[in-house]
Order: sequence, then C-alpha cells, then structure tokens
Amino acid sequence: MADDLTRLPEELPRPVDDGACRHLAGHELPDLALPATGGGLIRLRSLQGRTVIYAYPRTGRPGEPLPTGWDQIPGARGCTPESLGFKELHSRFLALGVLVLGLSTQDSPYQEEAASRLGLPFRLLSDAGLALTRGLGLPTFEVDGMILIRRLTLVLEGTTIRHVFYPVFPPDGHAEEVLAWLEARGSSEVGHL
Repeated sequence: MADDLTRLPEELPRPVDDGACRHLAGHELPDLALPATGGGLIRLRSLQGRTVIYAYPRTGRPGEPLPTGWDQIPGARGCTPESLGFKELHSRFLALGVLVLGLSTQDSPYQEEAASRLGLPFRLLSDAGLALTRGLGLPTFEVDGMILIRRLTLVLEGTTIRHVFYPVFPPDGHAEEVLAWLEARGSSEVGHL
C-alpha cells in the first residue's frame, strides 16, 4: 500500500481547522501569471465565470520515497487520489460551467510528469516561487526543505474567492464534496480564461 499513490493508507491523521483560511473569502486574486501544464502562463485576473482551484501539497512519483514522515503530517497524503477524483468528475464540473485547476508549489516539469501520468484533463498551476501563496496568505508547511501548500480549495466567481474548503479530508472524496456544493448552487456562466 505504501507504494500505491492512488490509495490512502488507513488511519491517516485528520487535519484540524486552524483558522488559516478564514481571511480568504471575498478576496480578489492577485494580478499574477502562473506557469501551467500544457505550456504557457495563466493570468489569474483573466479568469471568468466560476473556477475551482484545488491546492495540494505535492504529488508523489511511483518508486520514489515519500518526504520524511509524510503519512504522519495531517493532510499531507492524498494528492494523487484527490487529483484522480477531480479527473473522474471533470465532465460534471464542465457541465456546470466550472473550470477546474490544480495548484501546488512543485515546478512545471514535475507537474507535467504527474499530469501526463495521471491523464488529467485540466491544467495544474505551479506556484514554485510562492507568489500566489504569499500574496493570498495561504497556509503552508515545510518538510525536507520544501515549502508546501496545505490542502485547500478555492471556489471563484470571476477573480473573487467566494468559498474556501479547508481543511480538506479525506482527499479522495473531496471532488465529490466540491461538486455537491456547486450543484446545490446551480450552474454558472462557463468558467474560462
């Protein structure tokens, strides 16, 4: 099981709401352009309609060791199952007019490998320089010299943060949770760049 990045081990520690995202609802995205899988940059201020940005610590790679104590860090494990959940439900997000984007502090080449290996139908944004993370004051943690975003999801209307899911647990069912929240609120104009 430890080598199977698509499944969560049993008895992972549950993250608690430490209040680190309470300030986000109602904020506008900063005027930044982030590298995205598939090439190019996505200018955050160009987002229109409804967008879901799920932020995750980091995806692992098969055959490579996990960061030190990874399974004991609340909310760290589960990036691959979470991404696969958004992949499986992607057509339903699109039917609601919702653009889905992933976000991590991993660099673009690392994200490109993960997106390709997992067959993700949406783009991943790299905040390797921490500009968005610091600009919004997103909660982070450090392990093995890496600064990583704590798992959270932003629901945007245009460039305004309307709702924040934090903490996220379990990550493998989170896409369903976000979709149910959106479906309860009806469709939107198509989210696009």
